[in-house]
Amino acid sequence: MDKFRMIFQFLQSNQESFMNGICGIMALASAQMYSAFDFNCPCLPGYNAAYSAGILLAPPLVLFLLGLVVNNNVSMLAEEWKRPPGRRAKDPAVLRYMFCSMAQRALIAPVVWVAVTLLDGKCFLCAFCTAVPVSALGNGSLAPGLTAPELARLLARVPCPEIYDGDWLLAREVAVRYLRCISQALGWSFVLLTTLLAFVVRSVRPCFTQAAFLKSKYWSHYIDIERKLFDETCTEHAKAFAKVCIQQFFEAMNHDLELGHTHGTLATAPASEAAPTTPDGAEEEREKLRGITDQGTMNRLLTSWHKCKPPLRLGQEEPPLMGNGWAGGGPRPPRKEVATYFSKV
Repeated sequence: MDKFRMIFQFLQSNQESFMNGICGIMALASAQMYSAFDFNCPCLPGYNAAYSAGILLAPPLVLFLLGLVVNNNVSMLAEEWKRPPGRRAKDPAVLRYMFCSMAQRALIAPVVWVAVTLLDGKCFLCAFCTAVPVSALGNGSLAPGLTAPELARLLARVPCPEIYDGDWLLAREVAVRYLRCISQALGWSFVLLTTLLAFVVRSVRPCFTQAAFLKSKYWSHYIDIERKLFDETCTEHAKAFAKVCIQQFFEAMNHDLELGHTHGTLATAPASEAAPTTPDGAEEEREKLRGITDQGTMNRLLTSWHKCKPPLRLGQEEPPLMGNGWAGGGPRPPRKEVATYFSKV
């Protein structure tokens, strides 16, 4: 059990690295899913494009949503976005930073899926097989003899070698190579553009807005840490509250049993009863309750924490710190000179 606790604490202390690892695993899983996926083009005009668009867009959307689900900061962002301002104003820059941080990790797996799909070429071949230039790659002299629906129906069968029967018009291998070449070119262009965009977002952007970036990053970490500490404090309070309630229940039950046992006996016992002694453990648990000893008070406290969180300012009774770190706008009092003398005895 201690080993699992140590692993859990390690994951909590290295949450960012852990989330990066999760996103990397999802990216590898997306590539493996595509390689194991059995792509079956319908080879029908009007259905090829719809099927290919679904394969190209639907799985990345699912992977993006899964990337947001596995990130535990989603609930924190939603809570910070929906909470009433109260005594603490909401900073849109912090919310944008939190969302961008989550979106960057969640987009890794969808980007890998789209890149692998384009580099493989099957999806692009199925979607654009009807747009192959027959006049340039095949026997263009025979094409005018076919109507547009007949030509589309014939070219739609290019991805399906078992039913394609148009070699007399266009060699299937030529069309496949032509479309896969375009698809791979688009795939490598997509990889290059996403890499450049990631470089700009991760490296260039903080250089122009360093102060705002640092402030947003700091308060984002603060919100995360504050939420964790509040949950830990609530857990500690709930544990102490439950322990005190259970102790009181058993003490009352013990008292009732003693009264039932002594009822009906001779009145030989002394008139005065000894005062019940409270164990030291119960006093310590009561101190952990911090004066909150009933359900209504705790509910009001939780509601107050949600509606009006305390302002982010320590020592509210003291004057605010100025730009140079000095409290107050008046002149500073003179510093006291302290001299220390050492004598050898």
